[in-house]
Amino acid sequence: MKKLLLFVAAFFTFSFAQAQDGLKLGLKAGVNLSNFAGDGADADYKFGGHGGLFANFGISEMVSIQPELLFTMKGAQEKEGDITTKVKLNYIDVPVLAHINADGLFFELGPTLSFNVSSKVTMNDEDGNEISGDFDGVNSVDFGYAAGIGYQLQNGISIGLRYNGGLSDIAENSKTRNSNFLLSVGYTFTR
Repeated sequence: MKKLLLFVAAFFTFSFAQAQDGLKLGLKAGVNLSNFAGDGADADYKFGGHGGLFANFGISEMVSIQPELLFTMKGAQEKEGDITTKVKLNYIDVPVLAHINADGLFFELGPTLSFNVSSKVTMNDEDGNEISGDFDGVNSVDFGYAAGIGYQLQNGISIGLRYNGGLSDIAENSKTRNSNFLLSVGYTFTR
């Protein structure tokens, strides 16, 4: 984890040092709707959030590359009778996305590398008692993909809708993957 943070810090430091007209930096945050996909995945969607930084490197007027560093809340929930179980998986996501830009409208697609920072499970019984603990066996790295669409205003504000799909299993001996929809609002500082 320390190596990841050092790499990301070095990446953004280099980005600032090499700032050109084609480099745009910004922040984004939003809400998630998360669930599990794959064999035996029979849970309901869970709300969460995400937020972080991005750097957008212009290659041409229509094409750019956008690496991001996001804290993302993932997981799922299941309700049987009066008992609700929630799996809360928190990740540091590092997507590297190709952006196709057309007069404010953009499309994005690329790989995502996610690092699990915490894994919890909570259960509320019929009496309202909450039991929680660690969700053991979660893989520390999750590889996936992202695809989305959005709109960037000239004042730097953007809104985007993205799907993140996991390609690797979230836990050992499991055929379950992360599945997330993200609705984001962003602000680009350098335009």
